[in-house]
Amino acid sequence: MNYLPEGRLIDTPQNRCSLRSIAGIQEACVSGKILEARAAMCDSMHNLTVDMGCITGVIEREEGAIGIKEGIVRDIALISRVGKPVSFVVTDVVNEGGPPRAVLSRRRAQQICYNHYIKNLRCGDIIDARITHLETFGAFCDIGAGNVALLPIDAISVSRIGHPGERFSVGEDIRAIVKNIDVQGRVTLTHKELLGTWEENARLFESGQTVSGVIRSVEDYGVFVELSPNMAGLAELHTGARPGMAASVFIKNLIPEKMKVKLIIINIFDEIYTKKRTKYFYCGGHITRWRYSPSCCERVVESFFGE
Repeated sequence: MNYLPEGRLIDTPQNRCSLRSIAGIQEACVSGKILEARAAMCDSMHNLTVDMGCITGVIEREEGAIGIKEGIVRDIALISRVGKPVSFVVTDVVNEGGPPRAVLSRRRAQQICYNHYIKNLRCGDIIDARITHLETFGAFCDIGAGNVALLPIDAISVSRIGHPGERFSVGEDIRAIVKNIDVQGRVTLTHKELLGTWEENARLFESGQTVSGVIRSVEDYGVFVELSPNMAGLAELHTGARPGMAASVFIKNLIPEKMKVKLIIINIFDEIYTKKRTKYFYCGGHITRWRYSPSCCERVVESFFGE
């Protein structure tokens, strides 16, 4: 079974086929198959009602997520699913004199995903993830059936950002690397190693070009302008420049020995910088070592992924 972030399964032919009839739902109940449908309502007791098409399903509060029963996970994790797809397994189909009703467990789907997929991940594995919510310190990502991992802000890109919302949007699908798994099974991710080395990013640009960028910080000695998520350059101070502003910059020089890009700001624009689609330079399934800095540079910037 391919374990995916919540929402990636709902429109697949296999999922649609299982939800097409009560017989299909009963078969999924027997096989323990993970399905997805949209949560329609959360009642005052925080039980979720799920619209399965041919039948209504109910996820009781304690079956809503791993940790709800123990008080480790807050009930907002259930309330926030209304209107969104939820993963679940069907534990029963009951008929108590009225229309048949499916009894569902999201917690069990998460546990199956954890036991058969997440538990077997290794540091350096490259996986699918979906951004679920953003905090100042990082992005929380669904890595399978609603199981959440943290992507810290300093692991998002080499170019520094003030908030993960400058790079990601809630609901966005990304690729990420497993950076750490603690003794409690909590997963920490990293992302910057997929966005290219200094040299790979430098090959996208040439001295003499004028290109667009975003101002990331304004210091006493100059303005840092991001050209790509893993490359920023330094320009002289410019009147009115503020972090977050779009800018057009002239590339004066690219210096691999020092990992520096010298820029001249041509114009600044008092408007929100439009985020570009993420470009991944590495598309494999596992990575053990990544060196950002060029071989000719004395300063070494690299990441290692061990067991």
